[in-house]
Amino acid sequence: MSFSIEQLSAFVTVYEEQSFSRAAAKLNKHRTTTGQVIANLEDILAVELFDRVGRSVIPTEEGELLYHYAKSVIDQSNIFDKIALSLAYGTLEGVNIGYSSVTPHGLLALIREQLAQDFPNMKVNFLVMNKAQVQEGLDSGDVHFGLVNIDKGKGMYGKDSTFLGHMEFLPFVKKGGALSGLPEDEALRALRTTRQFVLRAFTHDGLKEKVVVSADNEEVDQLSLAIKLIQSDLGWAWLPRVLSESPYITEHLEPIEVKELKASFKFSFALWNPHSKQVLTVKKSIIKAVDDYIAHFRSLQVD
Repeated sequence: MSFSIEQLSAFVTVYEEQSFSRAAAKLNKHRTTTGQVIANLEDILAVELFDRVGRSVIPTEEGELLYHYAKSVIDQSNIFDKIALSLAYGTLEGVNIGYSSVTPHGLLALIREQLAQDFPNMKVNFLVMNKAQVQEGLDSGDVHFGLVNIDKGKGMYGKDSTFLGHMEFLPFVKKGGALSGLPEDEALRALRTTRQFVLRAFTHDGLKEKVVVSADNEEVDQLSLAIKLIQSDLGWAWLPRVLSESPYITEHLEPIEVKELKASFKFSFALWNPHSKQVLTVKKSIIKAVDDYIAHFRSLQVD
């Protein structure tokens, strides 16, 4: 049995478009040619991939099953092309890093310091993005790396994903404010009746229901703005635990203990990037910075 990448690509495109005409336009082929490619593939496989209904095509049960395998082959083929192409080029002149707004700025600063040390002439742009925007940017080539929350959602096709670890979140309030110093058994009731600021990143990642405690809640796009609002004693928010180790933050804010909360919220984060020689070289520096950041935070906890 022998079939080509071109045939699999046509199959995947027709499956996704559910139309020979739309698939042909996307493949820059004639409709008749695309139809013939699919017919030839069906002859080779000895199965029907689609039911033809007027101008529409509906995947058969066999087509549904084979699509996922064909999609994987196409993705792997694209990865091979990109890696082979990247070998002919030198280092990147600049990188765009998309990151969730809940990412601690201390981590981003450490990443920038490491990149400045390893790639002194490389420009680095940090861009706040949700997971979908990072995915789109990686697909288009406008984004080289994404620091994303992977606690909920599907994996990526055709991209490299490296698990970085868990980020813990605690309820932060203004130090000396209305919620400060509450007994543990009264804290949850107070949080439920006090304005809560919810980082929009949680909403974009489908986690809002998990973190919302108060009926009186407002969305905030930036971590820095949430911190400022809490410092003004306008409410409270779930913030990364690592902020409790920052002298600037702890001078104004503090996490509070909640009797009913046996453990902090933990969300999984990963580094997403495409497969290419240049990107993988830069990735090593980013991973080193992340590891150093985690090690530093753990040492503060031990002390």
